[in-house]
Amino acid sequence: MHIGIDVRAFSLVARALLLAMLAAIMVAAPSARSAAGAESGADRKATEQELGVSIYDNLKAQRVIVESSPLYDALTPISNAIVRAAQPRYYLPMKVWLVHSGQPNAFATPGGNIFVTDELLYFVKNREELAGTLCHEVSHLIHEDSMELAEKQERLMRRELGATILLGPSAANVLAITLIGKLQSLRYSRDVESRADLTGADVCASAGYNPWGLVWLFGAFENSKSTERPEFLSDHPDNDSRIDALKQYFASNPQRFGRFSSQLNSASSIAVPEKAPEVFLR
Repeated sequence: MHIGIDVRAFSLVARALLLAMLAAIMVAAPSARSAAGAESGADRKATEQELGVSIYDNLKAQRVIVESSPLYDALTPISNAIVRAAQPRYYLPMKVWLVHSGQPNAFATPGGNIFVTDELLYFVKNREELAGTLCHEVSHLIHEDSMELAEKQERLMRRELGATILLGPSAANVLAITLIGKLQSLRYSRDVESRADLTGADVCASAGYNPWGLVWLFGAFENSKSTERPEFLSDHPDNDSRIDALKQYFASNPQRFGRFSSQLNSASSIAVPEKAPEVFLR
């Protein structure tokens, strides 16, 4: 990975790192393997923490995690409010980081980290769209989607490669190289995405942000050039169905959502400096 990497390559590498670190954890601590029924809740939590730290450390080593940038002035107030609203529903500390990439994207990883590309701050048109994105991603943490995805991929690797290949010291590299061509399939299902949309709407409302922001972001996605589209949306088909589900959810709970306007002209502008300077974690 390098500075300015294309977002698809960025996501592939990030996912490869996730799998590689999971494999490394299995090699280093066989008792914590996440095969079905093999872990207690405490063991699973420890495995997730270790996996999250490993992913973070590898992204840091590649110098894509942004330590300091004026973009945080726009991101942090929103992310802090959303984390405060969501944190009671998740058992590990949540943290939002900027990462450098040429296209807009956001993704949550096991262990509580949410990574938001700097380009997403330039893509969103208002604070509500950014809040909607963050609320969607914290919902993946709440529902443990990223950890379940990692466990599912581990089982798939074991079936395809056989347990013996996981015993050597270079297992992580072998697994990453073997699976990199298959990682495009490592995506959430439509049902999982829709669930994160609805939970995200609840989180946004609790944090005081208009949950229509995610609906507006879908509209911005449809109107954007294909090369500018956020991968966290472009990877997920049937956006119209997700929009309809959100609208139905809002209508079904007027006590919670009735105070929020569906009109885009009610949105709050977001100010970000053009070509903001960045300092990367070393």
